Amino acid sequence: MSTSGALIASCAVVAAIKAFGPIALGGRELPERFAAVIALLAPALLAALVVTQALADGQRLAVGTDTAGVVAGGVVAWRTGSIIGCVLTAATVTALLRAL
Repeated sequence: MSTSGALIASCAVVAAIKAFGPIALGGRELPERFAAVIALLAPALLAALVVTQALADGQRLAVGTDTAGVVAGGVVAWRTGSIIGCVLTAATVTALLRAL
């Protein structure tokens, strides 16, 4: 199978999976247990993305300037609740450490 054929087949499988949920539920509400799990998926995925981006250095895990920036931004977000302050602090700390 060619690369484009595999891509088209993969897209068809993803579309079928996405369509299965509304077809199976038929307009009914999700059970409470499933709704609770779905509500927790977004924060867990965001945390996983932040950790892998902060600690990934090519093929292995490493602590570096990005990690220090994320930690500083996390502290600002925890103490002040300001997302803008968090991003600015993380960017500033990372840039200063890279400049050293």
